[in-house]
Amino acid sequence: MAVPGKAAAFRLPPLPTIREIIKLFRLRAQKQLSQNFLLDLQLTDKIVRQAGELTNAHVCEVGPGPGGITRSILNTDVAQLLLVEKDARFIPGLQMLSEAAPGKVRIVHGDILTYKMEKAFPKYLKKKWEDEPPNIHIIGNLPFSVSTPLIIKWLENVSNRDGPFFYGRTQMTLTFQKEVGERLTAKTGGKQRSRLSIMAQHLCSVENCFVIPGQAFVPQPEVDVAVVHFTPLVQPKIQQPFKLVEKVVQSTFQFRRKYCCRGIEILFPESERLKKTEQLMMEADVDPTLRPFQLSMSHFSNLCNVYRKMCDGDPNLFTYNYREELRQKKRLPKNTSHSEEIEEEEEEDNE
Repeated sequence: MAVPGKAAAFRLPPLPTIREIIKLFRLRAQKQLSQNFLLDLQLTDKIVRQAGELTNAHVCEVGPGPGGITRSILNTDVAQLLLVEKDARFIPGLQMLSEAAPGKVRIVHGDILTYKMEKAFPKYLKKKWEDEPPNIHIIGNLPFSVSTPLIIKWLENVSNRDGPFFYGRTQMTLTFQKEVGERLTAKTGGKQRSRLSIMAQHLCSVENCFVIPGQAFVPQPEVDVAVVHFTPLVQPKIQQPFKLVEKVVQSTFQFRRKYCCRGIEILFPESERLKKTEQLMMEADVDPTLRPFQLSMSHFSNLCNVYRKMCDGDPNLFTYNYREELRQKKRLPKNTSHSEEIEEEEEEDNE
């Protein structure tokens, strides 16, 4: 018997199972889109719980596919659920879920990489950056092919306080390959410490919540999957523009097995490389014989602050491109990379 004066919590009515939806609409995961379906609703419930309290929240689910996580989100009794799905094959199944939850679901057939998140939610939900996070969440089982470029895009949005962070410090709960999840949360000195570690942790509190074994997905990927939760920080740990931080961090990790000064060198044209590198390292108070993964957040903050000062003194410095200089000298043809150093660069670029 319902408690007088208290509305009953929303629950989805009986629906075909996810497996039945896949059969009904003849859905197959496309390898070229790195799609993997999660059919176990206990696991989808567990993912959704990592987002926190969702009752009456506004949620955007990225790439809902056949709708497993979608069901778990709706069963938390959210106020509104926005589904952004690029693959048109999944839209009919999602419409079935929408009809089962009248007034709660909005479906957008589009690419999350280009979707304008500034207009995704009601403006009354907006909060000041210094306040508690708004009652808005982003949740998604991301295809591996899009996960890294998407989180880099969203981290830039955090830095600029636009996109989904126009509304404040919107929280995100997302899946990544286990190795990428480890990079996102790696501490100073850890073997997985990378540019992703610095870019994520200087802007967000990042938590590696739990790991889902690959055999839980259909088709089974060759790797396990990490569920990672992000909460933007009130103050970033590096007080410089995103593009400048990205350039310094990416350059530093280009040669991750060498001393950090080797990567920092490529911030400067060859004609003044040695002198400028020594100046940057000295003013930033960074030991040039440390490896990139040994550098702390405070090291990177110092490097970015000094590099910014050097760029202010030389307006052409920030636009300098190491690889373009190599190409002009015909040392690096566009489609060729054979040296050990360039192979290391390519490894880091793929993070």
